[in-house]
Amino acid sequence: MQHVHEHTHDGYTHTHEHSHDGYTHTHEHVASSTEEAKALLIYMLDHNRHHAEELHDLAHNFDGEVFELIHESVENLQAGNEKLAAALELLKED
Repeated sequence: MQHVHEHTHDGYTHTHEHSHDGYTHTHEHVASSTEEAKALLIYMLDHNRHHAEELHDLAHNFDGEVFELIHESVENLQAGNEKLAAALELLKED
């Protein structure tokens, strides 16, 4: 099952494709200005947060070491997302 999503953020449009059969997840993102790059960063942070939530929910289907490893990966994603959020805060100051 494959589907394509198109999103527009602050005048910048990009698409990405998902295939849940083979778990293909491709993106095409090209930013031609700082504002487009900032809008893309905002989108990607939100997208990452959504994936972290999905993984958190998925982890509850497993026990033991599998649960623990997925849980740790979610913590790592959240740590990365915190850094992306901090970068966005710095951009707001500019």
